[in-house]
Parts: sequence; C-alpha cells; structure tokens
Amino acid sequence: MTLSLDRSAKISVFVSAFAYTALTFGALTAPTAAEARSTVPYYTAELAQPAAERTTVAGGVAWICSDTSCVARKGTSRPMRICRELKRDLGEVKSFTAKGKALDADKLAKCNG
Repeated sequence: MTLSLDRSAKISVFVSAFAYTALTFGALTAPTAAEARSTVPYYTAELAQPAAERTTVAGGVAWICSDTSCVARKGTSRPMRICRELKRDLGEVKSFTAKGKALDADKLAKCNG
C-alpha cells in the first residue's frame, strides 16, 4: 500500500516548507535590536596633531576624524593593538578609550612607544 497525496496537498506542503525556510533564514540574518541601536562609537581617540584625512582604516576598523578627535566602531583586535595601529597611521595618540574605558598612562605610553 502506497500513501499518495493529491495535487493540492502536495502544493500546500511545498508552500509550508518554503514559508518555514524563509522565516527561519530571515530570523538568522536580521540584525538584533542591540546592533541596530548601537550608534555610539566603541573607540574614541584624541590625537596630538589634526588628522590629515577625514577617514582612515587603522587596526582593522574604519576611523572618522574631525581635527584631533577620532571615533570608530568595535573591531576584532585588542584595544592596545588598535591604538598602536592608529598611532602608526595618524601619529601620537593623546588619549584612547575603548567601550567607555580609557587606557591608563602606562598603556598609552606603550601605545605611542
């Protein structure tokens, strides 16, 4: 004995499977509410000299600078590495903050060293 579905049942199974796949894929690829609200820069830096260019990539993140102030979103490297890369590309860093926490004087000296 073979179990067989009529044409309308086959179509409804196909449509249901397609709808489930689309909803699941959409939920996995949609940004979370936390990502959508994240407009505050993760990194902020104050340079000793004004930046030559408004935008630059240093430490794997895109920096936007205005005069001596620069901001960037979160990167994948440690803050010290990003600070060193910024110093290498834009010059001496007078202050560096990651997620609201400033580097202390010793770490800032290493960043600029």
